[in-house]
Amino acid sequence: MTEFVNFHEATIRLAFFFGILLLIGLLEILAPRRPLTTSKVSRWFGNLGVVVISTVLVRIVFPVTAVQLAFWVDQKGWGMFNALDLPYGMVVLVSIILLDFIIYLQHVMFHAVPTLWRLHMMHHADLDYDLTTGIRFHPIEILISMVIKFGAIVVLGAPALAVVLFEVILNGMAMFNHGNFYIPLGLDRVLRSFVVTPDMHRVHHSVFPSETNSNYGFNLSWWDRIMGTYRAQPRLGHEGMTIGLNQFRDPSKLTLLWMLILPFVGKQGTYAINRRGTKDEG
Repeated sequence: MTEFVNFHEATIRLAFFFGILLLIGLLEILAPRRPLTTSKVSRWFGNLGVVVISTVLVRIVFPVTAVQLAFWVDQKGWGMFNALDLPYGMVVLVSIILLDFIIYLQHVMFHAVPTLWRLHMMHHADLDYDLTTGIRFHPIEILISMVIKFGAIVVLGAPALAVVLFEVILNGMAMFNHGNFYIPLGLDRVLRSFVVTPDMHRVHHSVFPSETNSNYGFNLSWWDRIMGTYRAQPRLGHEGMTIGLNQFRDPSKLTLLWMLILPFVGKQGTYAINRRGTKDEG
């Protein structure tokens, strides 16, 4: 299995990425949750364009992938799990869960540290909410995320299988829980007991800072409940809520170029987590 993952990592990830993108895209067409307010073509060009730029930049900056690093760490015997005598299946499962918790903490950090929030603003500045919002992150944020992920792999000693499974799950869940498609409320209540649903995460993209600073999870919904950051519903309802940030409301400015320079020229607003107790002025 590990040899198969090593030789076919890129194929596995691309197959799942495009498969999930097509599936969620079809659901958005057949059963949309909310009407879009801006041009889908323009948004998708910018959001997918950022993905291409980030992918190229990661390949240039980092000589190895996360999975290749996991193989190397295993050969060196580094990390917590390489020092413990545990069943392989348990190590894979616990590694995925711990990596997910680290992603939750990373997300909170990008809201808490003003400089990092400037980078993360690009993700939240989208005026609509659909599957491409889930992969819309500033290239510099992606580079920082890679450094954190690499550090986590080394410290944990996460096996390569766990890393590739986690990355496939993370990418898939990011598109799923940003999806603009309807899930029956009863089913949503059941699903969000375990995983982050679109209705749960949409709250995080509200213009109200008190809602923006909630529901940070991407995969497991447990972390928000355990850490006290869970909010069940937006105050104005899913149909009535406004998506985005108060300081960025002009669709004509949210082009690919503007998205890239937004952290350096855009107004920071009052969304930083340390302002959580303030009024929702944005």
